[in-house]
Amino acid sequence: MRAGVCQLASTADLDENRSAAVRAVVEAASRGADLVVLPEAMQRDFGPPDVDLSTDAETLDGPFVAALAEVAAREGVTVVAGMFESVPQSKKVHNSLVIVSAEGLVGRYRKLHLYDALGWRESDRIVAGTPAEDAAVVVPVAEHRIGVMTCYDVRFPEVARMLVDAGATVLVVPAAFVQGPGKAEQWRVLLQARAIENTAYVVAADQPGPEYTGLSMIVDPRGHVMTALDESAPGIAVGEVSADVTAAVRRALPLLEARRFEVRARPDRTS
Repeated sequence: MRAGVCQLASTADLDENRSAAVRAVVEAASRGADLVVLPEAMQRDFGPPDVDLSTDAETLDGPFVAALAEVAAREGVTVVAGMFESVPQSKKVHNSLVIVSAEGLVGRYRKLHLYDALGWRESDRIVAGTPAEDAAVVVPVAEHRIGVMTCYDVRFPEVARMLVDAGATVLVVPAAFVQGPGKAEQWRVLLQARAIENTAYVVAADQPGPEYTGLSMIVDPRGHVMTALDESAPGIAVGEVSADVTAAVRRALPLLEARRFEVRARPDRTS
């Protein structure tokens, strides 16, 4: 399987974001990508903290998912992208990932860990997913099984481990990883750590600078960065993701078989 990471900046213009997403999918597919990963919040940027995201949020049968389904079917690819999903009778939204293929919508993940840190309060506008529904969203793509998480989730290693326990061989991380001192180094280290400790590929698409960190990349199961974009420029990178490599690494380094602990949701933190 060939995976493509698309480093794009979304705006408050839903039509332009949708068009940019479709163009990126077409470009990645032209480079041989079977899996195309777009950033978190591709449907609409977060904007300033006082912006009401609910006015632009969409349902899963809305125009953003419909456009992705159409281009996925036309290009014969699977697409993962971030959007703001409507919450009925609420001014808050879900920060969701959708997985779309030629069959239409095949998966949906609602971000579990909201970015209430370093001066940000994502929970002021967003409702977190629940472990019961969102702890292990894993979908087959070609000879792989992809598991999805969103941005801040990458700081919580149990999310990746639960995905791998559910069969994931590729961890997909759409992000809008906010820029700041040391953030680029943290982003790279976190992605490599999730790959190494789970002997899994990591395919991460971030929004670019100056607001976000960029550095979209593909990391192999040994933690080697196969391909990466820079911090500031939009772009697309494509790399080969091999089931044979994953199997060989897991035979040589059987971490998942040797582990002595399991991961489960905290009863006092269900949302």
